[in-house]
Amino acid sequence: MRAAFHWAAVAALIALTALCLGWEWLLAPLRPGGSTLMLKCLPLLAPLFGLLRERLFTYRWTPMLALAYFTEGVVRAWSEVGTVRALALAEIVLALALFAACLGYVFVRTRLRR
Repeated sequence: MRAAFHWAAVAALIALTALCLGWEWLLAPLRPGGSTLMLKCLPLLAPLFGLLRERLFTYRWTPMLALAYFTEGVVRAWSEVGTVRALALAEIVLALALFAACLGYVFVRTRLRR
């Protein structure tokens, strides 16, 4: 169970990073050719190595980072139309998946210690 949560969190993080980068670079940028909003994917790289090394502290703070992307997805899904709305809904799903996988990992790992 622990490995499933681990790999789900890593996959969700990588997918969310790719979505954010692709969204602002190729799929639906604010300006043709991409925008500086591509930089919003950089904070997602911070927890990557901690998650890959299964550091518990990283699994504890990464859900707070995921909430920022969830919030952006909700705002943009509410205010935009078309392709941007679909991308925002995908961002919501991936942020919630990352949040749930990290919390599940922490729960399983701390329960195994007892």
